[in-house]
Amino acid sequence: MRFLSTLSGRLDGKGRVSIPAPFRAVLEVDAYPGLFVHPALEAPALEAGGNRLLAEIDGLIATYPPYSEARDLIATALLGRAEVLKIDPEGRVSLPERFKAHAGITSEVVFVGLGDKFRIWEPGRFSAHLAEATANLRALRAELSGAKGGAGSGRGGPET
Repeated sequence: MRFLSTLSGRLDGKGRVSIPAPFRAVLEVDAYPGLFVHPALEAPALEAGGNRLLAEIDGLIATYPPYSEARDLIATALLGRAEVLKIDPEGRVSLPERFKAHAGITSEVVFVGLGDKFRIWEPGRFSAHLAEATANLRALRAELSGAKGGAGSGRGGPET
């Protein structure tokens, strides 16, 4: 199971947000006790997940020697700023104020599946990010198509 799709949510009067049911199902299979969340490094969003996200972070940290500066920086940025949020029986979590401030979240959120993890965005910021990501992907596709000497799809034939 993987985190897939883009789903919307709204903070309630107590500042809680319901994790979408498909995402909760992935977390249940992952058997992580809560929701691991940290501020995304390169985006105004929150990265969230369970054991698979932690394994990804641990794998990255393990590529650097113990006590190295790079290892310390990565661990500090990804683990030192993280929290494990409790999921209540209704599937809701309370986002800490510092997380909401980082992501610009006030009343609405968008959950974006990224396979082994997902991101929580303020909807307007996600729309801008998606537009930029789509433009960059189109440029990359054009670059790759040109590098292969073909037109369109990169296979030498017309685009479909």
